[in-house]
Amino acid sequence: KKIMAAAQNTPLSGIVYESHVISLQMLIRLLLQFQEHLSTLEQQIDALAEEVKEYDLLRSIPGVGNKIAATILSEVGEIERFDHPSKLIAFAGVDPSVYASGKFVATSNRITKRGSKRLRHALYLAVQCGLRRSTNQRLRAFYDKKREEGKAKKVAKIACVNKLLRWIFAILHRQEPYQMEQVA
Repeated sequence: KKIMAAAQNTPLSGIVYESHVISLQMLIRLLLQFQEHLSTLEQQIDALAEEVKEYDLLRSIPGVGNKIAATILSEVGEIERFDHPSKLIAFAGVDPSVYASGKFVATSNRITKRGSKRLRHALYLAVQCGLRRSTNQRLRAFYDKKREEGKAKKVAKIACVNKLLRWIFAILHRQEPYQMEQVA
């Protein structure tokens, strides 16, 4: 009803060109085809991910859903490539950059962003989901601790991304699901 009312109030409501109608129909068909293709791709990704054991291990972390787990797995690849969690953190590009020149040492450092942009984005979304409604109590406690230390919200979230990467490293190396611990 709202669309019809808006269409009647347009300044060009009396002028209808056949070419505009044809173009609109073609664009609608194209949009529907893209949506169908996207849903097919999502089903294929889910089917492939279900075959990988690590997929279920990552989904055991609160805040990590199907798409985020699939993204993390596809970006990280084989965890055996990393012999220490700090190497995985560097691969993701969330390690702090160090700026120093002579006797000058910077007091605030940014993340390097040298690694995988998709992995960084997926991890950030996982932290957002884990913090929302306190889905992940351990992550929430860590975030609150960083905020109490005076860290900005985004800085605390990147610290949570680092913590999450360390958990992911441990989970994938040990081949054990995430263990929920009650935080006092």
